[in-house]
Amino acid sequence: MTKRIALITSGGDAPGMNAAIRAVTLQAEKFQYQVLGFVGGYNGLIENNFIELNRHRVDDIVRKGGTILKSARCKAMLSDVGPNSVVETLKVNKIDALIVIGGDGSFKGCQAISKLWQGNIIGIPGTIDNDINGTDQTIGFWTAVETALDSIDKIRDTANAFERIFIVEVMGRNCGFLAVESAIASGAEHIVCKEVIEDEVQFIDNLLVNINTAIKNHRTDSYIIVMAENSLNFSADALSKKIERYTGVDSKAAILGYIQRGGSPVASDRVLATQLGVAAVDAVRNNKSDIMVGMLNNRATETALCATSYNNTYNQEIIRRLNQLNFNLD
Repeated sequence: MTKRIALITSGGDAPGMNAAIRAVTLQAEKFQYQVLGFVGGYNGLIENNFIELNRHRVDDIVRKGGTILKSARCKAMLSDVGPNSVVETLKVNKIDALIVIGGDGSFKGCQAISKLWQGNIIGIPGTIDNDINGTDQTIGFWTAVETALDSIDKIRDTANAFERIFIVEVMGRNCGFLAVESAIASGAEHIVCKEVIEDEVQFIDNLLVNINTAIKNHRTDSYIIVMAENSLNFSADALSKKIERYTGVDSKAAILGYIQRGGSPVASDRVLATQLGVAAVDAVRNNKSDIMVGMLNNRATETALCATSYNNTYNQEIIRRLNQLNFNLD
């Protein structure tokens, strides 16, 4: 039976989204399904702005960063107006299934649509933050780690030259995976993220003492702290000033920002995106709905969209265990 699939990339872009678009398109062609790619996330669905995806359209996109379907955050989806408009577009175009590549906010949009529409809805986790339950990694995460690692290594060079302390802030929204993985890989002296902080005041007091001890004992020529965004009640720059006042050592903050979202995806993100794109179409073929496809222990899995929020403690426990691999100079 021929089916029509609507496909969007939504929220923050992540390297590997194009690989997922390619996989969905090619797998759909195997079953003679038609794929309509709506441009600009949920905005494209609301405005009925789409392109037809086929083998020619997705040729050679697997290596490219960003997303050929563009992306956006859609304020209309926060009210009843957005989901109702999306459903109208889906009905007008005789869509049988909606596949959404995105993160937690995008999946909340899926759940709102599901209350109004009877078609199949499948989520594919695409976000550099890796803050989705039901999958070990999200599309774009490993590329973001590599980008952060490359930047931290370069910052280490100048930190050694001047014997400075650097706080390097990485993305992650409210999740510390990106900070922890890039800190371990770069040999950073300390990690700051919400998951390892129980009492912020005590944590900062201990951090200052540890840095001062390491410097006085000449344990390192430089001191790198990798900090997840939103992990403290003050900024990375404020932390650098606090450290400089306490230690007397020149301290700087470096905020990596949006550079982490760009670039050609690394092999692991391309492979993951391909696996999840295929799994999403297979889920449509098997008439499944309101699920996210993911990978756990190298096996394809399915998780209810309502259970993908990072509020679950599973990933937080993983971060605490990973933090033990970082040799903080206590």
